[in-house]
Amino acid sequence: MDQLQLQFFLKIIGLGSASGLIYQDNSILAIGDSSAYLYEYQLDNQQLQKHPLLYLAAEIITKKQKPDFEAITQHQANIYVFGSGSTQNRNTMVHVDAKTKKVIATNDLTNLYATMQSFGEIKPDDFNIEGAIYNGQDWFLVNRGNGKKSKNAIFTISGNNLVDDFTMVVNDYKLPKIKNVETSFTDAIQVDNKIYFLATAEDTVSTYDDGEILGSIIGRIDVATMEIDFHKQVSNKHKLEGIALYNQTQESISFLICEDNDTDLQESTIYKLTLTK
Repeated sequence: MDQLQLQFFLKIIGLGSASGLIYQDNSILAIGDSSAYLYEYQLDNQQLQKHPLLYLAAEIITKKQKPDFEAITQHQANIYVFGSGSTQNRNTMVHVDAKTKKVIATNDLTNLYATMQSFGEIKPDDFNIEGAIYNGQDWFLVNRGNGKKSKNAIFTISGNNLVDDFTMVVNDYKLPKIKNVETSFTDAIQVDNKIYFLATAEDTVSTYDDGEILGSIIGRIDVATMEIDFHKQVSNKHKLEGIALYNQTQESISFLICEDNDTDLQESTIYKLTLTK
């Protein structure tokens, strides 16, 4: 990757603390970590719709009670939204129909998350799922290493389901530092045989409490080897949390990226990041 360009794309009023997004059919689908809605922003008419993910959905949920939806992924007609697992009430996965935006099923991932913690040697205080990928065969769940042990890890999970019939492999990562603080995964997406990830340096040793934002990077992992083959700093001030494929040509690849503002302000800035191949 020779060149990198981050530019303002749009601001969505009515969506706060954006934590993940999908781009499809000229629409942006987004989640917020303090909300229990799936947001759909149509670029053609600039309209925002809200689709409930839980029975008693709300837009601003207190920190102790929120499901903390931090990761979203799509495969064909299915969308999956994951809670972070950073506390006991954040272990929910919601399965959504990509066309109707209706909830198909709600799953309790307590067993999966406990197994991941044990297998990956990650203490509950260091467990924080911030990214999810499903390619039709394998799941990749991304643990953000912003706890005391800085356990950045990607779990590759296979099996019939994520509740009680799965196997897993884990890869640990030491990510680049910004101002002497190691960056930690905030989201990831698979494009062809590569995983593109975002990571942020946040001056905190807690998966629960926020800290000063020191900047964010983008990186790339080869799926065959699960090794990082590229990384570059994107910003020195933004907490970039969600990444979606926007466009790809032989010369470049573009992503839409959202920013978690860690406030109750109901607006989110979406950026376009272009990498020249």
